[in-house]
Amino acid sequence: MKIIHVSGKRKRAIARATLKNGNGTVRINNQILESFEPKFARMKIMEPLILASDLTKKVDIDINVAGGGIISQAEAVRLAIARALVEYSKSNSLKETFLKYDRHLLVADTRRKEASKPNRHGQARAKRQKSYR
Repeated sequence: MKIIHVSGKRKRAIARATLKNGNGTVRINNQILESFEPKFARMKIMEPLILASDLTKKVDIDINVAGGGIISQAEAVRLAIARALVEYSKSNSLKETFLKYDRHLLVADTRRKEASKPNRHGQARAKRQKSYR
């Protein structure tokens, strides 16, 4: 039995995926994918599963995700799922399919929120320069 552990990150969200042989069940935080809300986030998560349709029916994927917002969590989950499927299949054709569809299925988006600056009341950038004239 082949078990694969991978992770995906997006902003503050971290998703840890465990892939093993099975019958196509995908669980996110012990919740089945079909009942995951909102629908937009669920559709985003399903993209790598749809692209690797034949392989998806042979494996079970358990994902734990924490931190960040709903969409960041969804993007971290899809990154973890895509990485796990590529590592499981070891096929370059699946990897190329993912990269052609969306590079962020396999490559993490490293952008983060800019830190707040002192005396700016929680803002990272100045809105308007003061002239005092």
